[in-house]
Amino acid sequence: MKSSTPYQKFPPVEFANPDGLLAMGGDLSVERLLDAYNNGIFPWYDESEPILWWSPNPRMVLFPENLKVSKSMWQLLKKEAFQVTYNQDFIAVIENCAAIKRDGQNGTWITQEIKDAYLDLHHLGIVQSVEVWQKDELVGGLYGIYLKEKKIFCGESMFAKVSNASKYGFIKYVRKLKVEGVSLIDCQIYTEHLNSLGAAEIPRNEFLKYLE
Repeated sequence: MKSSTPYQKFPPVEFANPDGLLAMGGDLSVERLLDAYNNGIFPWYDESEPILWWSPNPRMVLFPENLKVSKSMWQLLKKEAFQVTYNQDFIAVIENCAAIKRDGQNGTWITQEIKDAYLDLHHLGIVQSVEVWQKDELVGGLYGIYLKEKKIFCGESMFAKVSNASKYGFIKYVRKLKVEGVSLIDCQIYTEHLNSLGAAEIPRNEFLKYLE
C-alpha cells in the first residue's frame, strides 16, 4: 500500500542554524533531491546519522570567469598530462570519492544510500561525472548536480590517486561549463583547495538569486 503522507517541503533556508543545518530526516528520492538543490540545500551526513540537510551562509561558489590556474597546472594542461572524459564511468568515480581517505574524517558521507540516489539522478542526466585518466587508469574525477535550466553546477565530491589529477579534471570541466553558459559553480563550503582555484564565499541570499 502506498503511503498517503503528503510530501513535506523544506523549511525556508533562513531557518538554518549558524552552521547551516536546516533539517533532518526525509529521504533521497529524485523529487526531494531536486527540490533541495533547486532551493540551495544539500544532504551531508554519515552512516551513524539521519539524513541531514544543509544550507550554509556564506556559500562557497566559483564564477567560471574567476577560475585560477597556477603555472604548474598550465604546464600540465599544455602537455596534456591527463585525459579527461565525461559521464563515462560515474560508478567508478563515486566509489573512489567514497573510498578516499580525507583529513579529519573517520568515515565517509558517501553512503550506499547516497550512491544509489545519485546513480538514479545520473541515469536522468542530472548528475554528471568527470573522469581523469593516465593511460588506461582512472586516477581522478569528480561529480555533481547539473541544473542546466538555471546554468548552475553543484559540485559534490572529487578524488585523486595521483597529484593534481582532480584539479586537472576540475579545470577542464569548469572551462567546458563556461562554454555551455554556466554562470556559477556551487562549491558549498569553504576549503583552501577550492579557494586556490578561484572560489570564494558569498552571502547565501546572493547565491539564492541565481536559483530563482
